[in-house]
Amino acid sequence: MPEDLNLSNLKPAQARKDRKRVGRGLGSGKGRYSGRGLKGQKSRSGSHKMRPGFEGGQNPIYMRLGKLRGGSADALPVGPFRTSTAPVNVATLEERFDSGAEVTPESLVEKGVLKNTKTDVKILGNGDLKKKLTVTAHAVSASAREKIEAAGGSITLLREPKERRPKRKPERDRPATPEPEAEVEEAPEETPQPEPEPEEAAEEEGES
Repeated sequence: MPEDLNLSNLKPAQARKDRKRVGRGLGSGKGRYSGRGLKGQKSRSGSHKMRPGFEGGQNPIYMRLGKLRGGSADALPVGPFRTSTAPVNVATLEERFDSGAEVTPESLVEKGVLKNTKTDVKILGNGDLKKKLTVTAHAVSASAREKIEAAGGSITLLREPKERRPKRKPERDRPATPEPEAEVEEAPEETPQPEPEPEEAAEEEGES
């Protein structure tokens, strides 16, 4: 640092550009419009405060784009179908608990892993687990169950897992059901008529 550095010779690391100072009237030397341009909202007198993302009344870009369901609490369903849980990985259990300890939502709050017990706890399988633990939680992933049981621990669920219903295939993917064949009525069989005897045939020819 130079010795002669003081408030009189301080300079910014990058050159700063002064904001545009618009004039006030013809005497400002800025021309007829004083540097404000032609007409419009920003050329009027007074403050023209606009929130970020304002596009002059047209449909803004954040409304034109599609939306996806994310992790926001407002985007999740309300009521018994709410799917929010507090995730806890087995790596956290390996770090915070001793071998043979009992892991419950209350003990997770005591260890500082969770803030409170208002949200259901789900144990996830990220990380390694070598300690024998007795885990009690609302849900557990398949990989976390394998690692806990492989280490000699056990798992107790506070809520029975919901059975997933098989998804219904759309009608275009369903196999077409064969329509029942209509029963065709058979025509009654004609009874064969007996052929006339030769004598009777000759008499008929004579009469004709």
